[in-house]
Amino acid sequence: MDAYALATRNTVEVVTTDELRELLKRDKKRVYAGYEPSGEIHLGHLVTVNKLIDLQAAGFEVVVLLADLHAFLNRKGTMEEVRELADYNRRCFEGLGLSGVRYVLGSDLQLDRDYELMVLRLSQQITLNRATRSMDEVGRQMDNPTVSQMIYPIMQMVDIARLGVDAAVGGIDQRKIHMLAREHLPSVGYPAPVCIHTPILNGLDGRKMSSSSHNYISVADSIENIEKKCQKAFCPPECENNPILQILQYHVFPRIPHVVVRRPEKFGGDREFASYAELEDAYRKGEIHPLDLKKTTARYLAEILAGVRDHVS
Repeated sequence: MDAYALATRNTVEVVTTDELRELLKRDKKRVYAGYEPSGEIHLGHLVTVNKLIDLQAAGFEVVVLLADLHAFLNRKGTMEEVRELADYNRRCFEGLGLSGVRYVLGSDLQLDRDYELMVLRLSQQITLNRATRSMDEVGRQMDNPTVSQMIYPIMQMVDIARLGVDAAVGGIDQRKIHMLAREHLPSVGYPAPVCIHTPILNGLDGRKMSSSSHNYISVADSIENIEKKCQKAFCPPECENNPILQILQYHVFPRIPHVVVRRPEKFGGDREFASYAELEDAYRKGEIHPLDLKKTTARYLAEILAGVRDHVS
């Protein structure tokens, strides 16, 4: 797979593809993603982790921002709580294979005088309405937003500038903030970043993934829990918005080149697939039973996440 295919697979949008192609021609290029420290790293986080691994293979230097100040501003806990979680999250990411990258703690970067001055300069350009809209998808309790949450997107823009990155990776829920960065960073002497957006996956019940709904798989789940959660997961005959198929597409196939569905001979025997597209086509035609799909997903997912359990235990 060439560098462009690696950089763009399993994305929903690249702004812009022409800029990305030009960036890939450079000898030196840097990309980042930011993560608010949280108690559970789950498959939702793994989508962007996989994309960073792809970009590293495509020749990018990778920076991971452990955004403790952002988490604090977004009402995710006290500074002491989020800093403690940041170290745990880093170990989870390393266990997932995100090694050989630069990890930066947000407060180490963001309490600098020049950083703060740039935040204030940009705050003069961005309206309160625009800042609020940029937080619609990522902010907590946005029916009654705080001033701190209006600072959040401006800081994210300055992160891009001060980290010296050429591209930013995030879920599609980050799009409005990234577009602010593309629009306003040139006014303070920094180029507009290439923005690479990944999809937001469904929870195991087919609805929005949410910690309060407990409809996700944690990267630290035991093999037994992974099997139980996959067994109970929503897996309709249709392929669209099917959480089990999404796990195979976005988590298994990027790491496992050939996937084998194990079945007794009386049910057709084993089937091997060299791509997600092949497996989806077989499932769409009814050639793979949902139970076999769930068992296959659990088996490979347990294998992929084994490194995390060893790394954080």
